[in-house]
Amino acid sequence: MGTVTTQDGTGIFYKDWGPRDAQPVVFHHGWPLSGDDWDNQMLFFLEHGYRVIAHDRRGHGRSDQSAGGHEMDTYAADVAAVTDALDLRDAVHIGHSTGGGEVARYVARAKPGRVAKAVLVGAVPPVMVKSDANPGGLPIEVFDGFRASLVANRAQFYVDVPAGPFYGYNRPGAQVSQGVIDNWWRQGMSGAAHAHYHCIKAFSETDFTEDLKQIEVPVLVAHGTDDQIVPYEDSAPLSVELLRNGRLQSYDGLPHGMLTTHPDVLNPDLLAFVKE
Repeated sequence: MGTVTTQDGTGIFYKDWGPRDAQPVVFHHGWPLSGDDWDNQMLFFLEHGYRVIAHDRRGHGRSDQSAGGHEMDTYAADVAAVTDALDLRDAVHIGHSTGGGEVARYVARAKPGRVAKAVLVGAVPPVMVKSDANPGGLPIEVFDGFRASLVANRAQFYVDVPAGPFYGYNRPGAQVSQGVIDNWWRQGMSGAAHAHYHCIKAFSETDFTEDLKQIEVPVLVAHGTDDQIVPYEDSAPLSVELLRNGRLQSYDGLPHGMLTTHPDVLNPDLLAFVKE
């Protein structure tokens, strides 16, 4: 574990496990969580001989609660600061949800030799919010509702999201894990309310179209068809169309948080892609 200080003085917390001479796999978490959301995958890849790194986005988890910088350009610059400090080369960057947007922006701008592959899991690109250019997106009122709920009672909101749509626990017959709900709440409440508030705009309104077009490395786009947070039809298939070297992997009936609910399904597919 350690901290990298960015150009604006913000400390970015990261975990770094495994052999330093092994290929690095870097994990990017979703909103409003932390690097801890990747514990299962980090342990899995560690057992297969990889070096695994996960950072907490600024304003999230154990990173500094900076006054500003809660938008994708700065998030990507923070990732670059971490990869430069650790001198990560030929890394595989795996991002979930908001972290998928962060991966797209970082990889599109990364220095030569830094990135070997990328994976977008239940990710927000190309763009979430509905507009004339994106008629299949979610109305801005959905995200206004997120902001209003966060302001009104963040603690309750951070129970309702994981207990409902995030993991598909609102579906008939779902096997609900109270521990998973509590861990989501723990991670969320460890971050800064204002950072989470502004991050809603970052993950919902940022257009990653040009980022996806610029990425040259192989990219796996993995998405559950029952994703209630980032709807499948307006995300994964559209992202693959924009990528130069993209592959779509759909998971029938799986939820947004499928990395937690179905790691036995996802982890082998991630490993196979990384090893290719």
